[in-house]
Amino acid sequence: MLLDFFPSRTVTMYMARMFAVRIIAVLFMLVLVLQMLNLLSESGHIMAVKGNGQMELLRFVSLRAPQLISRFLPYSVLLATIITLVTLNQNSEVISMKAAGLSAHQILAPLFLVAGVTSVLTFAFNERVTVRATSALKAWQDVEYGKVPPDTDIKTNVWMQDGPNILYARTVTGRGAATQMGDVSWYRRNANGIVTEIVQTPRALYAHPGWRFDTGTVFDVQTTQQTRLGPHAIYATGVDPAQVIVRRTDADGESLPQLSASIAAIQAAGYRTSELDAKWWHKISGPLSALLMPLLGAVAAFGLARSGKLFVRAVIGMALGFAYFVIDNAALAMGNFGGYTPLLAAWSPFLLFLLIGETVLIRTEE
Repeated sequence: MLLDFFPSRTVTMYMARMFAVRIIAVLFMLVLVLQMLNLLSESGHIMAVKGNGQMELLRFVSLRAPQLISRFLPYSVLLATIITLVTLNQNSEVISMKAAGLSAHQILAPLFLVAGVTSVLTFAFNERVTVRATSALKAWQDVEYGKVPPDTDIKTNVWMQDGPNILYARTVTGRGAATQMGDVSWYRRNANGIVTEIVQTPRALYAHPGWRFDTGTVFDVQTTQQTRLGPHAIYATGVDPAQVIVRRTDADGESLPQLSASIAAIQAAGYRTSELDAKWWHKISGPLSALLMPLLGAVAAFGLARSGKLFVRAVIGMALGFAYFVIDNAALAMGNFGGYTPLLAAWSPFLLFLLIGETVLIRTEE
């Protein structure tokens, strides 16, 4: 009896194929235009680095494209919904299906099916491709499109507080006791916050506590004298590897298992993780937003095309879809500030617009 929810096999395949083709076409158009604009703005910075050329431009495109696909796929589903339903309405196909006894939900069922498959594929794509591309692109941008050390868990340009002092590492690799820092600078500050001493080393190892500087230099700001650093010197005893995770954990660049491990490590160190918790839930609710788009755009499917209000209905459907994305971002921001719980910040927009879409559909068509 579950299959009774769908119209005939022929109608289902016809509408599903039409909807899927339009999703791909709209997504390709959006990604192509945005990729060109993004490449124009970044190509100067990429080519400014000595040794960079066409291969680096192609590398940027390959790393940026997954981000654009992931971000704008829900918008593509929304626009494809409007285009598909307006086309069906203009050709009186919606009227024919309603005259055959199909309800509004049955007419939209093929679109929900395609949108559901799109949500699953989006989640898998984000976990397998987008997070890796985001992490690699961020590491590359942090070194200003220069050479990035060959490490899959690298963090760059990390600043950490060591009491009144500051510890800076250009690169950080590894986790826990195996954490290593490269191109490290430690700044000693007085009670007024003025830097009095700068210690630099090409590499620092975690000494539990503190960090061991094997080689390097010590620069005294007041005397302007520079001396060689003694062997096995220990600095930044107030900095532990958990601070690196807290400072540089990027939810967009980590998969669900990696983000879960980062959250557990941060909680074990006694730090607040509500922002990361909200993003963890949003990694699930975000791809499901594609499932809402046929419902929010359904207002464009019903009503007589010759009444002259088809364009108004399309605009209303588009407005509902874009309102969802605005409120979704606002809810995440509220979760980051602690106004919402992580679960509420990630799921409340989805549930709210699910109820709004169903209410509009039922009161106007069912």
